[in-house]
Amino acid sequence: MTLQTLILRYAAFAVVATIANLATQRLVLQYGESGLYFAGAVGAGTIVGLVIKYALDKRWIFFDLETGVKNHSRKFSLYTAMGLFTTAIFWGTETAFWLIWQTDLMRELGAVLGLSVGYVVKYNLDRRFVFTDRRLAVAA
Repeated sequence: MTLQTLILRYAAFAVVATIANLATQRLVLQYGESGLYFAGAVGAGTIVGLVIKYALDKRWIFFDLETGVKNHSRKFSLYTAMGLFTTAIFWGTETAFWLIWQTDLMRELGAVLGLSVGYVVKYNLDRRFVFTDRRLAVAA
């Protein structure tokens, strides 16, 4: 896969996961806007985005075709662990935008910015620690 194809795919998958994340947040926030609902919305959105992004990355970015519960459990656990740091970037940015401007538009802008930075960091962590098969290296 060329570097250009990798970037386009990864960006497209990030957009899909981001849209799913924000749609989930909106769904949760329909029930209330207190701090508890906000935390629940961010958490639920993160889980939905994580599962979608893992499935897409595993197959179409890292070309990992291994199957089985043991393999998926190990890789998903590592994938999630790598995401802890990047999730902090995302949550911190989204929360800062919400606290500063207290509008849904700015909260979502903060989420998009935080997710964008987080996804760049996450790709590099996943390539190094999760999907380590060197045969899958990008042809530059």
